[in-house]
Amino acid sequence: MTAIFTKCQSMAADYYTEVEGVGRIPRDIYKHVTSNPYGDLPRYSPHIVIQHFIIFVTFMLLAGTGVPIYFSDLFWAHYVISLFGGIDVARQIHRIAAMAMMGASAYHLITVIGGTVSKLIKKEFDYKRTQIPRLKDLFDMIHDIRYFLGLEPQRPKMEKFMYKQKLHYLAILYGSFVLMAAGSALLFPDTVAKLFAETVGKIWPQAVSSESVSTFFQELARLMHADEAVMALIVLAFWHWTNVHFVPGRFPVQWTFLTGRITREHQIEEHFLEYIRNLKEIPEEREYMRNLLKQLETESRQQEG
Repeated sequence: MTAIFTKCQSMAADYYTEVEGVGRIPRDIYKHVTSNPYGDLPRYSPHIVIQHFIIFVTFMLLAGTGVPIYFSDLFWAHYVISLFGGIDVARQIHRIAAMAMMGASAYHLITVIGGTVSKLIKKEFDYKRTQIPRLKDLFDMIHDIRYFLGLEPQRPKMEKFMYKQKLHYLAILYGSFVLMAAGSALLFPDTVAKLFAETVGKIWPQAVSSESVSTFFQELARLMHADEAVMALIVLAFWHWTNVHFVPGRFPVQWTFLTGRITREHQIEEHFLEYIRNLKEIPEEREYMRNLLKQLETESRQQEG
């Protein structure tokens, strides 16, 4: 009997989160809130919004011009290339878009590193609000799977970036590095061959002296560039867009990528711990939640009466 009572206490403690000056926040309060589709709470800075937009546009241009060039022997490739004005124009667009993407990536790194240094100096840095992977993400993923299987009553209390978004981010970092490195090798073969000789040649002289080995690495770059591009396109279409825009409640589009703001319902459901921080940082949100809790309490009393 004592064990059952202790378990009930634990479940109740997990269900409610006490916030000073607001009240006890139930885990499923997101079912009762009102939300603006364009966003209620801050999520991304203007820098991140701009970077995301540039990456999106340039990636679509790169895929639209690069994939049909690689698969030029297929029947549909000619029609796609003609939309860009022919093979020569498509190649120029591809190279310009690649430079723009590399610039946006550099812009992103400067923003992330600069922002982190600034917060460290001001003693405002909180790694829990970053994309840094944590063991908690693994536990959250297991908990979330159990929830969707009906084995948990509520979803886990997750941070500003949940496990899926961290996987997205790591995949983008890896994919961008492969595409840029392999693409640079294809665009500047002589420069890369020289760097190959000056670096790898010091520890593996046979690789530089053997023409077949150098050719192998150049062909490997060609294969990596094309395959990674196709995989990135598939991941973007069937994973990223599905998880971000095509889910119930956000279809047909989630406006965060343009407004930099997230809906109250989404924040509470998938980023509950970040919402608790919002309550502590945003006076207007505290007032909204206080009023909502009072309203729900009044309705509950009326139903009981």
